[in-house]
Amino acid sequence: MRNPSVSLAPPSHPRALFAMARDHHELLFPPSAIQRLAQCVDIDPDHVAEDLADEPALADVELLITSWGCPPLDADVLARAPRLKAIVHAAGSVKHHVTQACWDRGIVVSSAAAANAVPVAEYTVAAILFANKRVQDIAELYREHRAPLDWSRRFPGFGNHGKTVGVVGASLVGRKVLELLRPYDFDLLLADPHVDAARAASLGARLVDLDELVSASHVMSLHAPELPETRHLFDTRRLGLMRDGATLVNTARGSLVDTAALTAEAASGRIHAVIDVTEPEVLPATSPLYSLPNVLLTPHIAGSLGGELGRITTSALDEVERYCSGRPFAYAVQQTALATSA
Repeated sequence: MRNPSVSLAPPSHPRALFAMARDHHELLFPPSAIQRLAQCVDIDPDHVAEDLADEPALADVELLITSWGCPPLDADVLARAPRLKAIVHAAGSVKHHVTQACWDRGIVVSSAAAANAVPVAEYTVAAILFANKRVQDIAELYREHRAPLDWSRRFPGFGNHGKTVGVVGASLVGRKVLELLRPYDFDLLLADPHVDAARAASLGARLVDLDELVSASHVMSLHAPELPETRHLFDTRRLGLMRDGATLVNTARGSLVDTAALTAEAASGRIHAVIDVTEPEVLPATSPLYSLPNVLLTPHIAGSLGGELGRITTSALDEVERYCSGRPFAYAVQQTALATSA
């Protein structure tokens, strides 16, 4: 139960509604966040709309606060929400619930994608540093032998100094990864068809085509959006361009990589992989990717979890306050940008 001392905002404040999965509501909006919300919106802190098909509160709602699990806001839903003017999404991508009908209505949309990009970029940078240092390989050998070995002889040239790191996609996460990598002694490459050489240079990277990036990189990290043209961007041919011993890091979308092709390359032992997203989302229990020693497979944990959710909450609350004070969103989503973003 919520703290009963929390008072609702006066009716003069915009009427707001939570639309998301209830478990995410509990994690994202503790009593302290509800107290802050109550200063500027009229909202029932305990009411969460998980299904909008028969939601009576929609009739008076001006602002929707959404997150993971929000159902699609299609024309039928909007017909029951004649006063809806704004959506603040306390998560990343809005593609799953903000439909064309929302844009046609002129509803303004904000997303906490920039906040969610931070832990993904941090996970990615850790993966890159550990991959070049061959931490996983050395830890396995150390566990097996339980004695010092000549690591330099076993892994000639290992370490991060002077390595080439390729970033595929100058997305929010891709740009954050490049920012975090700047202090290191890397040769940073970027492949993105929507970025020119000057923009890449401003991000600290050298613009190259994708095949060159793949063949040159000691570690390459995927940050491209899930689009028809990016499906299986990394197929048998492109994975075959990777240099022996190179590492593929995927924290973007599982569909970017042909799972069968990756499994075959990894099973050969020729390349390494750090995979946080897969296609399907949960691999069959029989998949070799679970047990291959050169693959680190994690269950989609790179994004905001645990204490990291607080960053998303703060971002969403900031945007609600901007809207209520008549200011534009700091992280407004532009419909035209969705064609090339997550």
